[in-house]
Amino acid sequence: MTPSSVHDIRNVALLGHTGSGKTSLLEALLAAAGAIQNSGTVERGDTLSDQDPLEKSIGHSVSTTAAHLEWAGHWINLLDTPGLPDLVGRALVALPAVETAAVVINASAGVEAVTRRAMAAAGDRCRMIIVNRIDAADSGLGNLMGSINEAFGPECLPINLPSPDGTRVIDCFFQPDPEAATAFSSVTEAHDAIVDQVVELDEALMERYLEQGQNLDPEQLHDPFEQALREGHLVPVCFVSARTGAGIRELLDILGRLMPDPTEGNPPHFVKGEGAAAQPVEVLPDPDRHAVAHVFQVQNDPFRGRLALFRIHQGTISPNTQLFIGDARKPFRVSHLLRLQGREQVETARGVPGDICAVARVDEIHRDAVLHDSHDEDRHHLVPPQYPRPVFGLALLPRKHGDEQKLSEALSRMLDEDPCLEIAFEPQTRQTVVRGLGELHLKILLEQLEGRWNLQVETATPAVPYREAITRPAEARYRHKKQSGGSGQFGEVALRVEPLPRGAGYEFQDEVKGGAIPGNFMPAVQKGVQQALDEGALAGFPIQDLRVTVVDGKHHSVDSNEISFSTAARQATLDAVRAASPVVLEPLVNVTVKATEDHFGDVSAEFASRRGRVIGTGSPAPGWSEIHALVPLAEMEGFEARLKSICAGDSEFVMSAADYEPAPPDVQGRLASAYDGRTEVH
Repeated sequence: MTPSSVHDIRNVALLGHTGSGKTSLLEALLAAAGAIQNSGTVERGDTLSDQDPLEKSIGHSVSTTAAHLEWAGHWINLLDTPGLPDLVGRALVALPAVETAAVVINASAGVEAVTRRAMAAAGDRCRMIIVNRIDAADSGLGNLMGSINEAFGPECLPINLPSPDGTRVIDCFFQPDPEAATAFSSVTEAHDAIVDQVVELDEALMERYLEQGQNLDPEQLHDPFEQALREGHLVPVCFVSARTGAGIRELLDILGRLMPDPTEGNPPHFVKGEGAAAQPVEVLPDPDRHAVAHVFQVQNDPFRGRLALFRIHQGTISPNTQLFIGDARKPFRVSHLLRLQGREQVETARGVPGDICAVARVDEIHRDAVLHDSHDEDRHHLVPPQYPRPVFGLALLPRKHGDEQKLSEALSRMLDEDPCLEIAFEPQTRQTVVRGLGELHLKILLEQLEGRWNLQVETATPAVPYREAITRPAEARYRHKKQSGGSGQFGEVALRVEPLPRGAGYEFQDEVKGGAIPGNFMPAVQKGVQQALDEGALAGFPIQDLRVTVVDGKHHSVDSNEISFSTAARQATLDAVRAASPVVLEPLVNVTVKATEDHFGDVSAEFASRRGRVIGTGSPAPGWSEIHALVPLAEMEGFEARLKSICAGDSEFVMSAADYEPAPPDVQGRLASAYDGRTEVH
């Protein structure tokens, strides 16, 4: 089967913290719709989502899985995303492919770290909240609804309510029963709240509502309901138990009848061009226009090859369609157009706007590629989500001599799968350094290197990525002159350095007048400046957040050349930076720890011992504390093991990149002394 119209399609990403039950929810939805015969369980390792051996062994999803079902004439594409905090990047890749972000909350655990991240990242999608495990004895659903409103606003309103015993849910929208008993609130109160929220956006409907009282039909509310979803004016909250099936069929009805089709959601953010010159461009869900699709996920397997999942945003794609990848001049032919049901690949005859399809064994395809069938769509790009910056690093060295190239190729493939991995070669230490969102993130990478690519590596802690910055303006002039018979070398550069706000980067300006430095030598001057900024002036770390302005210089008609001006510019930059009161900046990370209340003091003390400062606290669920702190990255080594020891394993934490700030004087002195020692040796 295949959807015949864009209006039949609903695209939904299941997001949320690990343990919220997303994979179990997917199984329950598929089983209720008849797409699979029986629901699998994570414990048995037989779910449709978690088929990878690594997923089965750790009991968690490590990549996004696509599945689909049919319900009451609607084709619903579902993307089950990882919930581990370290794998949030692999979850967020699903957002450009869907209209609806369904954030799943464990009723017992409450609002957790990834819940907050998912809700924030999905702000331009139509959002809904699914409260799972309503049958749990410690769910506290009334208090949880209060926590949801406190975290995400009063626009989060229940569209159904759980029964007092959590065995079923009561509809509060389509056919509300005012007499039904609920676990909290009342059907009438919930119905009035959600209708009031919707009609606020339609003055004509508001007038009819006031005239008719409570008798508006759901059909009358459809268009303003979609508008409320698009504008974030409404976030419906549904209640389910994936384990017992309570609320599952009701959830399917809500997805089909109320969630937007591809013509009703917020349009995708396509642009044409690069950088500041990029301009918004309209891509419409019209099956008769040129085909435009976006690759949101790539899976690599040494034996099955590369599999690219893409969302069709415009036009129709079928087998034998010729598609270009980005700005490539040569197209590839779609030999097999696939739909995915977990790891099962099913061939399909065509894909219409809104479809989520796949192609296999096309090596040139990469994540975030735009596929199109006409050069009219060259240079089109889809603006990606804001991904967390990787902060935790490991240096890798293959155990087996000769595996360096194999390791490089495997890391390149994995980089294409995960937007929160960063791979760099450190020339000073000659190390390949991989950075991710935490220890678990990199542990999973190492497991995949061994399991999928048969690579064993040695690991080491890489150098902390310190930076340098200046604190005041300064000027310097340097003349490079060398004469040894014949043509010599001559170049003189005068420049000024000025500090810029933190995070501003580097600016270069040319204010030379009268041809003091000929224009053909200015690229060499820029090169010399960049060399100085890369090598550092105080402690050997890259210099950032400054403006370098070249103001004057001198040249010689015979002896001046590029090397002369590059050398002069490099030394002038170093002299100016040293005169500008430079400081060493250390990277900070945001750390959020969830632990039981009786361990609050111990965790706070641990942060203090690592030069961290607590910046906020919260209570995500009864008996639990959430502590937010800023900690120097250099002090985070061994934190995970220490936290497990303090809390007896009953804790979790999330780490994300924060800002840079000046290191304490003792750290600055130690780093500068170490650099002086190295330079003296050389």
